[in-house]
Amino acid sequence: MIQPWWPLAGLAVIHLADAAMCLKPVGFIRDCLRDVGFPRRFWPVLPLLKTVTAAGLVAGIWVTTLAVLTSAAVVCYFLTAIGMHIRARDLGRNLFLNAAGQCWWSRGGV
Repeated sequence: MIQPWWPLAGLAVIHLADAAMCLKPVGFIRDCLRDVGFPRRFWPVLPLLKTVTAAGLVAGIWVTTLAVLTSAAVVCYFLTAIGMHIRARDLGRNLFLNAAGQCWWSRGGV
């Protein structure tokens, strides 16, 4: 079992909440996706991706390899998000709060 286990559990809860908010994207998520030009046809994939991520993080509490793999995938997800914000020249709140901040937290930056 990974010690401390709570960062993985906390990140899993955040991803589940984010998945719920992406089911029918709430205002700030919808605006963020539009601002970076994320294709609408892929919006339905986000809740599934975030739910699977949460499951991987929870299972990773007991399977170290899965924890490392899932955490690396989450960091790659947010690095891609940062790249999309930069490409769209969306360099304000969305970049720092939604993408860069989440990437920092996802890599274990508490």
